[in-house]
Amino acid sequence: MAIWDKWRKGLERTRQALKARLEDLGGQSASRDEMLDAVEEALITADCGAAIAREVRSALAHRPIEDMPEAFREELSRLAGPATELGLAQEAPTVWLLVGINGAGKTTTAGKMASLYGRMQGRKVVLAAADTYRAAATEQLAIWAERAGAELVQGRERQDPASVAFEAIEQAKAHRADLVIVDTAGRLHNRQGLLDELGKIGRAAARAQAGAPHEVLLVVDGATGQNALAQAQGFLGAVPLTGICVTKLDGAAKGGSLLAVRKVLDLPVKLVGLGEGLEDLVPFDPVAYVEAMAPAWRTSGA
Repeated sequence: MAIWDKWRKGLERTRQALKARLEDLGGQSASRDEMLDAVEEALITADCGAAIAREVRSALAHRPIEDMPEAFREELSRLAGPATELGLAQEAPTVWLLVGINGAGKTTTAGKMASLYGRMQGRKVVLAAADTYRAAATEQLAIWAERAGAELVQGRERQDPASVAFEAIEQAKAHRADLVIVDTAGRLHNRQGLLDELGKIGRAAARAQAGAPHEVLLVVDGATGQNALAQAQGFLGAVPLTGICVTKLDGAAKGGSLLAVRKVLDLPVKLVGLGEGLEDLVPFDPVAYVEAMAPAWRTSGA
C-alpha cells in the first residue's frame, strides 16, 4: 500500500467525523458564525480539544468566508508542526528510549522501529527489554526482534532496568551495532517512584554511551483521545523528552488528539502508528496527516 493511502486509511474515521460536521456548509447560505460553530464542533468531535478548537475558530474568524476551507487546513498544518527526524549519534550506537503508560504500545512500537530503522534501512539494531516486571513484555519483544532481525538483550525478572539498558549498549558497542532501542515498563504518570526510575535508566545510558539517550520518545495511545493529555503531562520533567510517538490513530475517530498532545507538550511528533502491521509505523508527515484527516468542503461563497 502506498504511503498516502496508508495515511488516508488510518485516518478514515477521523475524516468522516469531520466531514459529517462540515460537508453541508456548501449547500446552504450559512452565516460566518454558523460556519465557525461547525468548525469548532468538528474539531472537538475529532478530539482536538476545546483549546485548539477555539484557537482555530479565532484564526478563521477574520478570513473571507470563501477562504475558510483552505484556512482550516493551514491552521491544522501549523498546529501539526514540521516533520522532524529522529536524532542520531555522531558515533554509533545511537540510543533511543521509549517511555509511556501501560498499554500505550511501547513494546510493539519498539519492535516496529527495529524493523523500520533496521531491516528496511540496513542498520544493525539491538532491542533492550528493560521491562523486567512483566515477563510477557520480554516474550513479546523477543518475537518482534526475530521478525525485525534484531538482537535482543533481556534481563532477569526484577533486574534493575537501568542495568539492562547499560548491558544492551555495551553489547551494541561490542557487536558494532548502529542502534539500541530501549523498551521500558509502562508506568502511571502519577507514580513518582516509577518516574524517577526512568531518570536512572537515562543516566545509565549516558554512562555507557556519550550523549545517550539520543531520543526519549513518549509513546501515547491516540485512540484514548483527551485522556492522552493527562498521561503526557505526567511525564514532563521525569525525563528529558525529545518527541512523541502517537500510536493507534486508526483505532477511533480521534485523530485530532495528535494535535492536542503536541500543543500541550510543545514537542514534535516524530512517529505515528497507522495500523497493526509491521510496516504501519511511519515517520510523522504533517502534510500527509492534514490531507488525510481534513475532508474536502466548500462554503456557499466558494
